[in-house]
Amino acid sequence: MLTWYTWLILTPDTAPYHYQPVTTGKAGEFPELELDTWPDLTISQYNIQTEEAGKPIAQAWFGQREGRPRVLLNWKNQTGEPILALDQKASELSTLAAAIDKYAPPDALLLSWWDTSRQLALLTGRDVLFHTPLHEPLIIPPEWQSREQAIRTYESEQTAPADRQEQELFQRFTQSLVNPLTEGLNTLRQLAGKRDAYLIVHISDLYKLGLMYPDRFGIAYKPYRLTGNLHGMISHVKTEMTNHGYYAYTLQSLTDELIRAFFLTDEASYNTLLARLLPFTGRPSPVELTAPHLIYQQGGYWVYRLTENTPAKARDTLQPALSDQGKTTDSTLPADQVQ
Repeated sequence: MLTWYTWLILTPDTAPYHYQPVTTGKAGEFPELELDTWPDLTISQYNIQTEEAGKPIAQAWFGQREGRPRVLLNWKNQTGEPILALDQKASELSTLAAAIDKYAPPDALLLSWWDTSRQLALLTGRDVLFHTPLHEPLIIPPEWQSREQAIRTYESEQTAPADRQEQELFQRFTQSLVNPLTEGLNTLRQLAGKRDAYLIVHISDLYKLGLMYPDRFGIAYKPYRLTGNLHGMISHVKTEMTNHGYYAYTLQSLTDELIRAFFLTDEASYNTLLARLLPFTGRPSPVELTAPHLIYQQGGYWVYRLTENTPAKARDTLQPALSDQGKTTDSTLPADQVQ
């Protein structure tokens, strides 16, 4: 019987995993996704299997409308390291999409990471910059690096091929996020043109940006189990930051029991557009930014009004959603608490 390592060497043109169908049904049949607002969606659930592991290494849920490519809506890693995608609470996406659907103008342009863009386009019908799966960065373990092209080909077969023009556009988008705040915003406004545009970032974008630009954006992460002693967990996070000389940290709530801490490794990484748009300990809150203006926040998502030439009536279209909450509901709190 071939060992796992030998099998990888002898089959370099094959992805080291496959999507195993579990079940398909309407959105209401998957209450864990909290997609009741979109009863017309068809949901397909898959286990991601390898030849070596007896249990799935991840679970995936795709959403689709008739005649359209399917879109990854939720992902749960079953290993210690993220593979292919990052976990987050399903309620974050559904709540954000419902707010955009209710308050954003129908012709609004949403700027966000390619995976978020595809999700919001499916759920809200709003225009986005990225409609095809770009698979950047490709989140795979070191032992899979020799299979990169095979993995990209296999992933494209699951959804749709990447659009070359969108790939080039995405490079400009991500470069703007790793540039200083003012320079990055200017680039994004050029991409948006004269459209009524909103910039949406998520805490997990930190990790993805670091994979794409490791020489310009230093990011580390570590999961923590929340056992009831919140302050004890925070103490461990601060010890980790001190031991490694990290610059600042932020927290993401993955489940009621699991927290992920992201650490910026240096000041230069903080002085980037993406980092300035997210909350970090001991640093100015994004709420204090005058440009871009924060108008909504849900879980790990932070939504900013990007364009400055928007008519007054349209400028605050998402603001009621934030006002309804009375405060931001942050799963990435820089304070010593996690909601």
